[in-house]
This record gives sequence, C-alpha cells and structure tokens, in this order.
Amino acid sequence: MTTAEREQQILPPKLTVAEADMARAAQRCIMAALDHSKAATITLESDDGSLPAIQLPPQALRFIAQLLGALSERKPVVLMPTKQELSTVEAANYLNVSRPFVIKEIESKRLACRMVGSHRRIAFDDLQAYASKMRADQKGALQRMADNARELGLDY
Repeated sequence: MTTAEREQQILPPKLTVAEADMARAAQRCIMAALDHSKAATITLESDDGSLPAIQLPPQALRFIAQLLGALSERKPVVLMPTKQELSTVEAANYLNVSRPFVIKEIESKRLACRMVGSHRRIAFDDLQAYASKMRADQKGALQRMADNARELGLDY
C-alpha cells in the first residue's frame, strides 16, 4: 500500500460501549428535536459561547442522526460521493464477489463501466443499482425455492 493510499484510507471508529450509548442518545435527541420543530433550520451553540452558533438544515440533521444510529449499532459506515468511480477490485469488494465475476458482468453488459486507458471504472451509482437488482434477484430465487419446496411437501 502506497503512502497516498494510506492517507486516503479511513478506518472505522472503534466505539466503546459508553460511546455507542452516547451516539444512540444523541440520535434520539436529534430526531426528537426534528419531530417537534417546524423550523427550516436548527441552531447549535456551545454551552460557554466560545464557538459561534451554527444553523443546520433538518435534512443534514436527519443524515447525522442516521449516521449516529448506525454507529451506535456498531455497523460499518461508508461515506462516498455519488460521482465516485471504483476500480474492478473495489467494486468486487463492495459486492463481496470476485474480480473475475465483476469483469464477466461488465463484459455481458449487466454492469456499466467506462474505460480509462486500459482500466475499467465503475460509477458508484451504477454499482449501487446493480447491487439492488442483484439482491432483488436473490430474493426472487429464494422465494421460488420456498414455493417449490412447499409444492413438494417439504415444508419445515
């Protein structure tokens, strides 16, 4: 791993139980404030007034609350710009599949990409759409298997 890659790598925070509880409490407070507020913004200010008060739009606070909720459950969180492009290795890691599988999906036109020289780049939006379709197809296949088992009298 190069120095530039190490600098760009963001390690997930390792929350203690107390920190996870604090994140959960903060999430609940933010959501309660949003539920009872009709304002276009909510103002945050420090207790001692040493920092200037800032206004945050409710949509940003909802996002922060979702982030705090995920952190409180110790779920991994990825924050990525929607215009981000990934290599085939990164796409394979995101999908939890092999790189050759990603290349096969690209070559069969099921996953869009663009060429940068001899390298394939996959837009994150396209990758998310592909992942959603892949999950829907998996759910459909599992449902068909369950239906077939039921027809054959193999219920559990």
